[in-house]
Amino acid sequence: MIILGLESSCDETAAALVTGDRQVLAHRLAGQEAAHRPYGGVVPEIAARAHVEALEPLVAAALDDAGLTLADVDAVAATAGPGLIGGVMVGLVTGKALAHAAGKPLIAVNHLEGHALSPRLSDPDLDFPYLLLLVSGGHCQLLLVEGVDRYRRLATTIDDAAGEAFDKTAKLLGLGFPGGPAVEQAALRGDPAAVPLPRPLLRSPEPHFSFAGLKAAVARVVGDYSADDIAASFQAAVVDCLLDRTSRAIARAPGATALVVAGGVAANGAVRCALSALAAANGLRFVAPPLWLCTDNAAMIAWAGAERFAAGLTDPLDVAARPRWPLDPTAEAVRGAGVKA
Repeated sequence: MIILGLESSCDETAAALVTGDRQVLAHRLAGQEAAHRPYGGVVPEIAARAHVEALEPLVAAALDDAGLTLADVDAVAATAGPGLIGGVMVGLVTGKALAHAAGKPLIAVNHLEGHALSPRLSDPDLDFPYLLLLVSGGHCQLLLVEGVDRYRRLATTIDDAAGEAFDKTAKLLGLGFPGGPAVEQAALRGDPAAVPLPRPLLRSPEPHFSFAGLKAAVARVVGDYSADDIAASFQAAVVDCLLDRTSRAIARAPGATALVVAGGVAANGAVRCALSALAAANGLRFVAPPLWLCTDNAAMIAWAGAERFAAGLTDPLDVAARPRWPLDPTAEAVRGAGVKA
């Protein structure tokens, strides 16, 4: 089985070819950091135009790298949401066109499912069900991953995601874009105990996350402390919150085979180290994808497509792009969460 995967949900354009036995035959990615850096964040219109320009050459290059043609592909998997809707539409329409032209099945992939299943691409021993901390720029959730297309949400953010807070902190401190890696590097030079910052919902019986108050607190101390000390203290606060909420979720997932982290913030070394220790303390195996699989990429979309294809899950060519798409649509609504739930 060979799956062509396309990703264009935010500011990374990517195409990949992945087999059902976990071989990444090719992966091509075009970033947009230079285009968005003057604005300190992703501009949706700029991102969508860049996807239009980059995607077709990336697909051609990926096929060439793998020594394949479109006729050799068994199915086309494309991100259909959630994400910036202009970019999502570019990738999904391209996927539809390729699938239709080649007479291949289309698989509309939830970007979050791409992250959720990506650890199984790098770790063939990871079995369902596992407890997943999905932590990225737009989402912060704890999920029991029971199988392909089977997710039970245990917690979500009631306001901002952790990655969003990282990006805002980087912008406030003038550390540049993208924010997450910039804050992590600054934190290495700072004192994590230097700045008194809050830990929202720490030790609260409520299972969910909240980072808006932490983000606001950072804004109030800018100028009073060094940027490195603020970055280190902020990162320590995020780690404390993630550990506290994840620890509560472990107690609610007694059958989990492992504690897994995925998403862009999963590339943060302090987060990975702390979660590894938490897993060990609870007798769980800790699994995290390699760093390149944490950030947005097409290999995870192709792999999610392979998992769905193997389960007999394909989609019609009129499937719609979705700016919001919860993995667990049956989850109870959360106060303040709104569309992020």
